[in-house]
Amino acid sequence: MSERSLTDRNQGVFGGRTVARVAPSPDGMLVLVGKAAKDNDLVTFKLGRAYDFWFHVAGASGSHVVVLNDAKLKRIPRETKDFAAALAVGYSKAKAGGTTAVHWTTCGEIRKPQGAAPGKVALRNYEQTKAQPQRLKES
Repeated sequence: MSERSLTDRNQGVFGGRTVARVAPSPDGMLVLVGKAAKDNDLVTFKLGRAYDFWFHVAGASGSHVVVLNDAKLKRIPRETKDFAAALAVGYSKAKAGGTTAVHWTTCGEIRKPQGAAPGKVALRNYEQTKAQPQRLKES
């Protein structure tokens, strides 16, 4: 079987392995939350598409959060942005710090520097928002 046949971005699965938690946003968009540093790379670069929205807590390590944007919206709905930013804080080392800055952009604005450790990326253009930490109810 090919890697592609074992991949389902709507389920957070790549190569037959679950690499992300998945939750619907308040606006009904699917949100992927990377489970580990290596999974973050897969969520961003294999499951994420250039037009999907991408979130990460500023200045600390944590999950890459990708909002699937199959409708190719130019702007993310506010409630979805707030939800994704809160998950980025909640699944980061900054989760105990209260309101925290979060960088967000699209996956098309993210690059993997040559030789960078798993989960490490470089952002070209991004915006910043602030959020309180939020985690998903694990089933």
